[in-house]
Amino acid sequence: MTNASNICSHTARTDRAAGVERVGDRVLRAAGPWTDSVQALLRHLRARGLDWVPEPLGRAADGREAVAFLDGDVPAYPMPGRLWDDAVLVDAARRLRELHDATPDFDLAGRCWRMPVHEPVEVVCHNDFAPYNFVFRDRVLAGVIDWDTASPGPRIWDAAYLAYRLVPLTAPGNPDAIASSAAERARRLELLCAVYGGLRPADVVATAARRLDELMALGRHVEIYAADAAHLRSGRA
Repeated sequence: MTNASNICSHTARTDRAAGVERVGDRVLRAAGPWTDSVQALLRHLRARGLDWVPEPLGRAADGREAVAFLDGDVPAYPMPGRLWDDAVLVDAARRLRELHDATPDFDLAGRCWRMPVHEPVEVVCHNDFAPYNFVFRDRVLAGVIDWDTASPGPRIWDAAYLAYRLVPLTAPGNPDAIASSAAERARRLELLCAVYGGLRPADVVATAARRLDELMALGRHVEIYAADAAHLRSGRA
């Protein structure tokens, strides 16, 4: 990646879902200093064949960011049982790898991002690659939405958050997770790492704990994230 030293970052502390509106075949959201970078990233990804990311449409007449609406079903908590099928985990890991592999030649010069940049800069991360941002059609993962949190970082930063949400790497009692054994979660983590390629489960677990530390700093769901981070660091995960 080029000119990583020229990246600026702006940490969001607001509810990102507020102000998002569908208008016909477009989705509009409040624009910010990061909007041009996100639109350029989406154009870059679609030019490289990633037709499962939203088409960027610039800005609406009122200045809001516009992207094409991706038709399908977006799951919400409590997640449906089908979301925990291995097929979903495999497809998500493959798409995350596809995303990352398409970004090393994305020009970072002069870019501004809503979320912090993390070192080492290897790819552009989605930073919220999780089931509640997945679009399904006929129970197949067909798209990923909400790209406003994208920013450069290491591959494992994105993979760790996907693992946290989809393995899942959560403490017992987390209301958003499925009840499963430690052995089953270890198996699913190994599967995610194998499909993505080049990741070690222990490194993913350690990175997920650091990811939760950063989320806690945003001031939302602090008790849940703190319990999950402690669980990951306990060696019981």
